[in-house]
Amino acid sequence: MDNQHVLNEQQPQWEQAFAKNKDMFGEAPSEAAVRAAEIFKKHNQTHILELGAGQGRDTLYFARQGFHVHVLDYTVEGTERIIQKASEHGLSDRITVTQHDVRIPFPQLDASMDGCYSHMLYCMALTTDELQKLNAHIHKILRPGGLNIYTARHIGDPHYGQGVYRGEDLYEVGGFIVHFFDRAKVKQLAEGYRIVDIHELEEGGLPRRLFQVTLEKVDIK
Repeated sequence: MDNQHVLNEQQPQWEQAFAKNKDMFGEAPSEAAVRAAEIFKKHNQTHILELGAGQGRDTLYFARQGFHVHVLDYTVEGTERIIQKASEHGLSDRITVTQHDVRIPFPQLDASMDGCYSHMLYCMALTTDELQKLNAHIHKILRPGGLNIYTARHIGDPHYGQGVYRGEDLYEVGGFIVHFFDRAKVKQLAEGYRIVDIHELEEGGLPRRLFQVTLEKVDIK
């Protein structure tokens, strides 16, 4: 079985995982989301696109902080769970949810978002070519000076080099494929942006070791 086929088969893995555990990552927001919210507020950015939102723990946090959040996620289980949570917490007026594969250009969002946020989406089963196209999609929907803040597990993570090798710096561990980053990859994926910050953080008991990258949109000449 070729690696690209394996990468394309990750969606059922996430559907099953979310179906078994309705709050797989807990209910508290991630450290990355708390930090991103502070950055967005500092730049007076209020309309945020969140990619790969999972089951919405960060989505709800952003909404409670006063942001309007447009979510794109490719799982049925995830999007339905976020809609349910938004309704239960009285946040439906601040959260819009669309099931969508981020490898495809985003629907009807041209230059309409102040910022984009994603937590560990970039280190999912996406090739470098797909990530470059994703960055171009994000660039298109951001207003001038808009921020793209993302996290990705880096090569200092304990899982780097473990499991089944799936090409580039992608490894399959426990059925899930992770694309590990180094700083050169961050720079490679910054076309059309200015790198504002590369912050390092840890999450979970392993712990996962992450870059949190803040990019500012610039005009592509």
